[in-house]
Amino acid sequence: MADASDYCAFTKAVEHFGDRWSLVIVRELLLRGTLGFNGIGEGLPGISRSVLAARLHKLEDLGVIERAEPVGNSVPGYRLTHSGRALRPVLSGLRIWSERFVPQDPAMVERDPDIVPMWLTQRLDASAFPARPVVIDLTVAGSGAERFWLVLEGGLEPSACIEDPCLDGGRYVFLESDVPGLYPVARGERSMRAAVEDGAVRLFGEPDLVRALPNWFRAPASGATGMASTGAMVGATQASSEAVTA
Repeated sequence: MADASDYCAFTKAVEHFGDRWSLVIVRELLLRGTLGFNGIGEGLPGISRSVLAARLHKLEDLGVIERAEPVGNSVPGYRLTHSGRALRPVLSGLRIWSERFVPQDPAMVERDPDIVPMWLTQRLDASAFPARPVVIDLTVAGSGAERFWLVLEGGLEPSACIEDPCLDGGRYVFLESDVPGLYPVARGERSMRAAVEDGAVRLFGEPDLVRALPNWFRAPASGATGMASTGAMVGATQASSEAVTA
C-alpha cells in the first residue's frame, strides 16, 4: 500500500508540473518576487500570452500561486503561496542534478531553439552593465520567435522581453546571429568577444555600445574560446565578413 501511495503522489506531481513552463514560472517568482503578467512573460522568452495565461490559471488552481493586490503604487501581480515556496529545494535539486549529469544536447536545441536566448541571459554579468539603461535587440535566425530584447541597467537584474520596450533609440545595440552561432556562448563554452571577432555574432548600433557589449557577458569558466564541444551545431555556423572590430 505504501508503494501504491508513493506512486500515486509521484504521478500526480508529474501530471501537474510535467509541462515545459510551470516550474519555470515558479522559478521566476522565487527569484524575482511578486510579478505582473507582463513581468513574468518578459523573463520567459518564447512563451505565448495564451500559454502563460493557461499556466498561471493552473498554478492558481493548484494553490501554488495567488494574486497579489496592489499596495501603494505597486501593480497587481502574482506571488507564490506557502505551497509554491516549498518547491524551492525541488528546483534547486533539479538544477544541481542537471548541471552535473545532463550532457549538452544540440538536438534538443534544434527541437526547441527559443531556449538559446534564455540561456544567453544567464551569461550576463550585471556588475558590468552601464549606468543608463541599454537594450540589446537580438535577431536569432532559426529560433521560434526570432527576435528578443534584453534590457540592461547598472545595479539591476537584466530583463528579457518578447516585445520591444521602446526605450531611447540611441541606447540600442543590435545583435544578429543564428542558433548555432549563439549556442556555445549561451552555454558558457565560448566568449561573446570570440564570437563577435569571427563573425558568428554580428553587432550594429552606437559604436560605444558595440565595443562595450562583449564586456557585459561573463567569460567561459574554463577560459576557452573554441567551439569543439558543440559538435554538429557548430559545424552549421558559417563565418561572416561583417564582424565588428573593437
